[in-house]
Amino acid sequence: MQRSAAFQRVRRRHRAFVLPAAAAFLLWYLGYLVLATGAPGLMAREVAGVLNVGMVAGLAQFATVFLLTWAYARHARLRRDGPALELRWETQDMTRVAARHADVPADGTAGAARGEGPR
Repeated sequence: MQRSAAFQRVRRRHRAFVLPAAAAFLLWYLGYLVLATGAPGLMAREVAGVLNVGMVAGLAQFATVFLLTWAYARHARLRRDGPALELRWETQDMTRVAARHADVPADGTAGAARGEGPR
């Protein structure tokens, strides 16, 4: 199943979103840390009242997490859930067929070794 074109397509769509989003967030987070430790004067600069640049950037981190979560859920729903569900049904059908063939030998004596007799 992992080698199928449908599985590779779902996997490619997942990676096409997750890798750039994770890299962008990591860069944004590391930039925040670097500024917080390397430019304390900038981070302490007042924006409005008691609100400073560091607080705004820190709150923006939370906003970014919520935005990325929403974007990921939307992307999954629109681009991956349908094809992934089709793959799921396909693999379940393959499992059912394989189980049916494993349970019913050609001579119809399934379970004979366990004393169940023919089905």
